[in-house]
Amino acid sequence: MDARSLTPRLRLSGITKRYAATLANSDISLSIAPGEIHALLGENGAGKSTLVKIIYGVVRPDAGAIAWEGAPVEIADPNAARRLGVGMVFQHFSLFESLTVAENIALGLGASETIAELTVRIEEIARRYGLAVEPTRHVHHLSVGERQRVEIVRCLLQSPRLLIMDEPTSVLTPQEAEGLFDVLRRLSDEGCSVLYISHKLEEIKALCEHATVLRAGRVVGECDPRVSTEQQMAELMIGGALPTAHRAAPLREGRPCLEVARLTLMSDEPFGTHLRDISFTLRDGEILGIAGVAGNGQKELLAALSGERRAPTAEAVRIGGVAAGLLGPAARRRLHQSFIPEERLGRGAVAEFPLRENALLTVYQAGFVRGGLIRFASVARYARDIITRFNVKAAGIDAAGSSLSGGNMQKFIVGREIGTNPRVLLAAHPTWGVDIGAAIAIRQALMDLAAAGSGVLVVSEDLAELFEISDYIAVLSGGRLSAPKRTHETTVEEVGLLMGGKMEAGAGPAVADAA
Repeated sequence: MDARSLTPRLRLSGITKRYAATLANSDISLSIAPGEIHALLGENGAGKSTLVKIIYGVVRPDAGAIAWEGAPVEIADPNAARRLGVGMVFQHFSLFESLTVAENIALGLGASETIAELTVRIEEIARRYGLAVEPTRHVHHLSVGERQRVEIVRCLLQSPRLLIMDEPTSVLTPQEAEGLFDVLRRLSDEGCSVLYISHKLEEIKALCEHATVLRAGRVVGECDPRVSTEQQMAELMIGGALPTAHRAAPLREGRPCLEVARLTLMSDEPFGTHLRDISFTLRDGEILGIAGVAGNGQKELLAALSGERRAPTAEAVRIGGVAAGLLGPAARRRLHQSFIPEERLGRGAVAEFPLRENALLTVYQAGFVRGGLIRFASVARYARDIITRFNVKAAGIDAAGSSLSGGNMQKFIVGREIGTNPRVLLAAHPTWGVDIGAAIAIRQALMDLAAAGSGVLVVSEDLAELFEISDYIAVLSGGRLSAPKRTHETTVEEVGLLMGGKMEAGAGPAVADAA
């Protein structure tokens, strides 16, 4: 008998959840069969995260019923969910920075086995599913992509019967993502159900057999992703025609705005990646995309470019012709360089701060503070402008950062950094975990900034994104940067090989030049 014909593993009926004046979920019903890979689609703020938190016991619904394999249940907390057989990989990681990978996993599992015993199991799962995880490493040394792998391994160790995955491939390479899909298909064949959230509709088509679409907290439709087109699913999500992004021609021929010359920098972390002899030139009006598997030096390169780590010499990094290698972040911002970090909360914004204060965090030097006094009216106006221009869904400028969905917080941070019209913009994974409409808006904003004359450097594992917006693409592998190539002169396959470590023989210092 086909597993899909059996009693649903999970059935939700009339699930409703309200936060003050916000109706996060309204009368939501769906069911997932044993072995089914079921997609949950919707824009940022559509109610997806609230719904899966209800399933996982993090949030209690105000109304509705949950049935597990035909029997009514109340999922009081995550421990109750795990006892049922529900595992979840959150979009925002729940890891303690000061603990090792194995120690974090031990806390999440509540297991009685020793760390040594658990380490062996972690290594076995990592090998079986092709997920590179080192149990003895401390989490604060890990990149975003490496932390994602830890979360996935922790779930797989629980042998789940329903696995919830919230944007699991946001920071994985195409090869890593395909490996994860193989894992999920194998789990599905073994009878494990999967509830899969992703804004990458090509993934949904390749992986899922059924999709439920949410909009404004309500179910607005269902479809078979194997039959529906990406455009049809996107239009169902946003309730209208899908916007398109386009690149305007730059206003002028660019001058060098960011120059890196033979940058070699030892990582200050035990398991970090050393940067070796990196050179490139970014010009006004250009977008340079840097691809690479997480953990190959992206974190170290961005720290060196932003000023969080000083270069060995002042001349190693020049911003607008000024030697800046020994300058800190504030001094580099005074040279009109802005930075979108990969971690939204903690580095990009403060969760407890209202949006008006988050707007001020990095742009206070741009006329918002005079004589030591904050110009509160100007800050409030700037925050409102960001919300309006980037269609940030928030209760207003006094809403706490933690009240926004991940995608809306990302749009706010992007708007804040672009709003000062920087000469140079560094962007780390700018569309990580955002819906298709928000991703198009962010990419358009980056292209508009370049068309107005700014230089933009984008670090991303999303090759489709880099090929769409970049003038040049380079690959960072093992702390070495390949020679940047014009986007139309390379291929995804060629970039993929470089990401795997196949650098050109004799590759030396690389320079991207638009001349």
